[in-house]
Order: sequence, then structure tokens, then C-alpha cells
Amino acid sequence: MSPQLLDSVLLRTNYPELKLRASGKVRDVYDASDSQLLFIATDRISAFDYVLATGIPHKGQVLTQISLFWFDFLKEVVPNHLVTADVTQFPASIQKYADQLRGRSMLVKRAEMFPVECVVRGYISGSAWKEYKAGGSVCGIKLPPGLKESDKLPEPLFTPSTKATTGHDENISFDAVVNMIGADLAGKLRDLSLAVYSKAADYARGRGIIIADTKFEFGQTDSGITLADEVLTPDSSRFWPADKYQPGRAQESYDKQYVRDYLEEIRWNKQPPAPALPPEVARRTSEKYLEAYQLLTGRALDV
Repeated sequence: MSPQLLDSVLLRTNYPELKLRASGKVRDVYDASDSQLLFIATDRISAFDYVLATGIPHKGQVLTQISLFWFDFLKEVVPNHLVTADVTQFPASIQKYADQLRGRSMLVKRAEMFPVECVVRGYISGSAWKEYKAGGSVCGIKLPPGLKESDKLPEPLFTPSTKATTGHDENISFDAVVNMIGADLAGKLRDLSLAVYSKAADYARGRGIIIADTKFEFGQTDSGITLADEVLTPDSSRFWPADKYQPGRAQESYDKQYVRDYLEEIRWNKQPPAPALPPEVARRTSEKYLEAYQLLTGRALDV
């Protein structure tokens, strides 16, 4: 990877013309108007709950463009919060930043967000595998005995979690969601999450990608329950190459695998400050994100 490419990553945004509403591990969100927000996906990458010092080239573009693809693909299943990704339609006050914003940003409707992560699992992996090994269930749902790591589940499961502002989200039961938002809304979020996952997973399988699990965020807008934030990206989902899938072990994936492997290799103590990444690790991670985009959409990212 050339030094120029690493220099081109976007780690921080600064638009004094707009009020910064939130800055997460990857996204910066600005107030665009009384009814709209500006979402910007940077090239920041986090691992073990810390943002690293090195960005991943094209990562923000991949996350945004995959989300845009899915918003369009799923629009008959559920409304989404997208207004436009055309930077010429953004507020006039930030048009001078168009080159930086193009391809990595969206103007979206404000939504009253639900206080729950809507997780759907089609395969048993990650925290669900640990929970199953410990007690034979996931989020209060009893599962058949004898499952192996990465096995396909008998049917997709809705396994919600809390929204943690720091650290990890925590798995919760469906009853806990009912207590938070009521039975009617909880049922609608569960049914929508399962419907969105099933449609997307069937499509992705035909493109050579297994969506092992994913998390959705929903909010309320004038369109009703609305799909928001990022959707079915390598950051919010486990994407496995279908041709290398083999139950009984952890799988290769289109995400931060190279980053995690490197950090384990150097024995980072997982305390701040987070280290920088060698150019080779950043390059290989970037290639995985780009490959996921190309497989899912059938086209190369315009970078």
C-alpha cells in the first residue's frame, strides 16, 4: 500500500458549519436541519473496543455503499431513513467539502431510535456460541444439544442486545425487550428483523457469502418503524465466504480478521493507547472490505 493511499484515509471530520451530534467508533453524525441528519462513515477501525491509530483505506465508502445497496434491496420489506446520498443535495453550507463527503455520507431522516440492538443469528458463533456452551441456550432460547461452533441454526433467531455506549453490548431476552418498549413494538421489531435477515441472507448466499449474524437498528419516523444507521455491512455482520465454510471451528470472514490477528500477535494488552497498524495489515483489511462489497453488489467500488 502506498503512503499516499494511507494518507488519504479520513479519520476525523470537522464541519464547523454544522453541529456535531455524535461521534462513534466509525461514524460522525451532524445536525443538517430540524428534520435531517448527516451521517458520515470515516475510515476509523476499532478492535477490542478501542479505535486504532491507523485507518483502513476505503472502509467508510464500503460501509456507506453497502448500506445504500441494502436500503434499496429491502425497501419493499421495511422503510429506511435515507433521504439522499447525492452530495449536491446536501446543505449548501458544506458543498465545499463535497470531495471528502462523496461516497461515504448520507442525508437521513431524524428518527426516534429504539433502545435495543436487533440481532439476528442464522449460525451459532461469537458470544452466542459461548452462551450455548455454558448453558445450552442463547438469550433465553433453548437450543438442541450437540451443536458445533458455526453450525447453521434450525431457524434464524432474534437475539436482542442492549445498546452499550462503552464496552460490549449485552445479550438480553425477548421478554426484556417487551418490558422496555411493550409487547406490540417488540413483536414488530422481531418480525421485521427476521424478515430482513432472511431476504438478505438468501440473496447473499447466492453471491457466495454466508451472513452468519447481523444487527439492525430501528427507529420511528413519519413512515412508521424505520430501518436506520448502517445495514448488513462487514462491521455490523459476520460475513463468511461460503466456499470455505466448515462447521466445527471459527470461520474466515470479511471483516477485521487481519487486524485482530495482528493485535494478538504483538500481544497488545488491550488498553489505551491503541497501536497503529503496519501498512500491510491495513491493506489486507481494506481488500477484504472491498471484496465483500464487490461480491454482494456485483460491481467494483468506484474509488
